[in-house]
Formats: sequence, structure tokens, C-alpha cells
Amino acid sequence: MPKKALESLTESMFYVLMAFRGGAKCGIDVAEFVEQKTGGLCRLGPATLYTILAKFESEKYIKEIKVDGRKRTYEITDKGLEAYYGEVARLRRCLADADSERGACDEME
Repeated sequence: MPKKALESLTESMFYVLMAFRGGAKCGIDVAEFVEQKTGGLCRLGPATLYTILAKFESEKYIKEIKVDGRKRTYEITDKGLEAYYGEVARLRRCLADADSERGACDEME
């Protein structure tokens, strides 16, 4: 069966939605949040960031609330929050599965 659009989020997408949980943001604010939150492990270049924002806007995960010249400010929607919490639940299941296999992984730690 084919996957639905955005059935699971990439790491970058997950952190972008996480950024909006703290309130409305423009793209630069989102990129700074993600870099700070991940300690620089996840850095969003402009092409990646604006591709994600456009996809999220088309899927109604975020909505544009203000335009000031080229600066656009977005906020998360209820649908976006649902996607975020769904991804959190999916990741928790993955971690639970990894923990259940801990004996097999203990040799590598």
C-alpha cells in the first residue's frame, strides 16, 4: 500500500514543526531554533527550509499570518499539531522497540 503524504516526517520536518509550537515564526527564526535545539547537528539551508515551509503550508500544517516585504511569518495549525504529536508517538514507539532489543545492542555500547 502506498504511503500517504507526510505519513512520517524527516528529522528536519519534525524540528520545523517543533519550532512553531513556541509561537509564530519567520523562516530565519525557524532555522535558528532548529540549529540551537539540535546543538548544530541539524542545520537547515534556505532551499531545504523553504521547501519544507511550502509543503507544510500546502498540507495546511502551518498558515501564513503576516507578510512584511519578503519576510513571511507562519503559525502552526491544529492539523500541524496533530502531525507533530503523531510523529512524537511514532518516535516513542521506535525507542520502545530499541529498548526491547537492548540485550542485542549492549555489546556495542
